[in-house]
Amino acid sequence: MATSKRKAKTVATHADPVAFIDKVPNATKRKDSHELAAMMQSITGEPPKMWGPSIVGFGTYHYVYESGREGDICLTGFSPRSGALVVYLGLGLENDKLMAKLGKHKRGKGCLYINKLDDVDRGVLRKLIEHSIAQVRKRSAAR
Repeated sequence: MATSKRKAKTVATHADPVAFIDKVPNATKRKDSHELAAMMQSITGEPPKMWGPSIVGFGTYHYVYESGREGDICLTGFSPRSGALVVYLGLGLENDKLMAKLGKHKRGKGCLYINKLDDVDRGVLRKLIEHSIAQVRKRSAAR
């Protein structure tokens, strides 16, 4: 299997994640982003780090696709987009039992879209993030 030489588009940067969040134009998204950052830092034990220009990430893991492409990405993270808060859960989205209890949200491939944190059960969101991290660590350890 040939290894892909393509560089990952989303890489860790030296930008200040708190300054990034402080510049979020929408006051609710800004407040929610600070809360989500505190929650993710509490769960991972890792400080926030910017990944690319708009993802606040926590922790790091190395991935390898079946195609041979590999790289590093945050263990969990989020992006305060204009349309919604995008929470990167990956494998956490597979927990249908928790997802059913979350509240108002939309799902994409590996992403959870939330308009505002008041739309969801924060305890369930925390469990989803914890579940996602546990699944990624389990999968990484199995390699």
